[in-house]
Amino acid sequence: MRNLYLLLILLIFASCNEDPLPKPKAYLSLNYPTTIYSTRVEMAPYSFEISNQMAVKEQPNYWLQLNYPKLKASINITYRPIQNNLKELLIESEKLVYKHVVKAEEINPKNFENFDKQVFGSMHEISGNAASQIQFHLTDSTHHFIKGTLSFYAKPNYDSILPAVDYIKKDIMRLIETLEWKYTPKN
Repeated sequence: MRNLYLLLILLIFASCNEDPLPKPKAYLSLNYPTTIYSTRVEMAPYSFEISNQMAVKEQPNYWLQLNYPKLKASINITYRPIQNNLKELLIESEKLVYKHVVKAEEINPKNFENFDKQVFGSMHEISGNAASQIQFHLTDSTHHFIKGTLSFYAKPNYDSILPAVDYIKKDIMRLIETLEWKYTPKN
């Protein structure tokens, strides 16, 4: 009899639970500020428009680090004068892109040509958990060569950083479209 009461009490407590309901899907709500662009004028042999969200850190040899402190990301710009080595610079740039093939799900290239400004190059979008999601190179094919790489200061998780990559991609496109060569450096 005592066991029957114990069983009855357990059944009462077990039946008092509410039916489990699935939790609703959560959507990440990211709000990015409106971007305002301004021309970056410096002693470098190039200039382009940059976002007001960037913090610029100048490096030796006309290299730049364009930081996004709130997004924990940066675009690293390297400049190299062309000294009869355009082919080698292009091969080196392509090798750096395809080093990510191990972690990349897909690499999408896009070519650029602006004959009026003598700006030619390509941008590679790298999807997947690669160390860099966007890489690009630009040249006038005779004097100047720029390589750019987007990096985040965290272990890559492509699904998590994709909104930030899309936001920064617009700034990279603006950089490419507004790039102008200022003078030929003395080698």
